[in-house]
Formats: sequence, C-alpha cells, structure tokens
Amino acid sequence: MKKKLGIGSRINHSEHGKGVVTNVDSRMYWVTFIDNGLETIPFDEDFEVIAAAEDEVDTVSFYEVEKSLRSILKKWSDVSEIVPIADKFKGGTLVLKPKDVSLSEKEIPIDTFFHKVVMLRDRLRVMEQKINSSKTLEDQDKVELQQYITRCYGSLTTFNVLFKNNSQQFKGDSSKK
Repeated sequence: MKKKLGIGSRINHSEHGKGVVTNVDSRMYWVTFIDNGLETIPFDEDFEVIAAAEDEVDTVSFYEVEKSLRSILKKWSDVSEIVPIADKFKGGTLVLKPKDVSLSEKEIPIDTFFHKVVMLRDRLRVMEQKINSSKTLEDQDKVELQQYITRCYGSLTTFNVLFKNNSQQFKGDSSKK
C-alpha cells in the first residue's frame, strides 16, 4: 500500500496535469489542478508524486466533521434546523372559517403557521432528550413518557404535507410492522 499524501503534496496526473492536494478524506484526494481546477482522485489511481508533504494525514474531511458536528448539535441542543416548507405552500394563506357566517374568518400566512408547527416539533424533541437524560426518572417512567411523545408525533402527521423534505416530517407510532 502506498503511503497517503498530505495536504500540500504536489502531483502530476496523466489526464489532469500538475496539481496540489488540498484535502484528503477517507477514500480520496482532493486535488486542485493548474489547468482543470478541483478534481477528486481515488488513493489507488496512478499518478506521479512530484513532492510529498511531510504532514500527518487526517483522513476525515471537513465535510465529514461538519456533518458530525451538525448531527451532535441537532441532537443535544435546542437549536433548530432550517426546515423548508413545500414549494406549493410558499406564500400561501391558511383560512379558518367558522360555521357561523356572522363571524369573521381568520387568515394566517401559511409560512407563519408552518414555523409554529416546526417549533412545536423541535420542542418535543428537546423534551424527549431531557426525558432520556433525566437522572431522577425511573426507566418505566421514561418509557411511558416516550410513548406519549410518540403519540403526539402521530397526531401531528396531518401537517406532513407542509414539509418539503420527507426526512423532516413527523413520524408517529406505526401500526404497520
């Protein structure tokens, strides 16, 4: 196995020409070539090493670190992620119309309503984390409270139509197994 090159190493590639290694991840080099710009090159690809950098190689890319940090922050803080509304509802209005025609209807910008639904979801997640990390609750109490939260998520699945990304939707207790 060839020794991995460090950031700053210079190479000559048969197809892309001369370049400098600007990032290294777990599978490939990110090389900025003089003529072709940024390209990714697998470790096992054939190229000439002009000058190898002596630095230790960190095989975790900035992207992977950023992704992990985002996941940790999402899991353990009350910072909410940016959740886009489905395109078909952007700029729309939610109208609440009472049965009694003598009463006036209420219009709410759907973006405002969606923001409140997302805030509710985020607060349920924080509550879930606080329950899980509680030192004073018994395990049975934690399970029971978790079940209530899951049912709350299930009650909110009606609003999934508002979410642009399926991965951000509510998921309740599924009877289909």
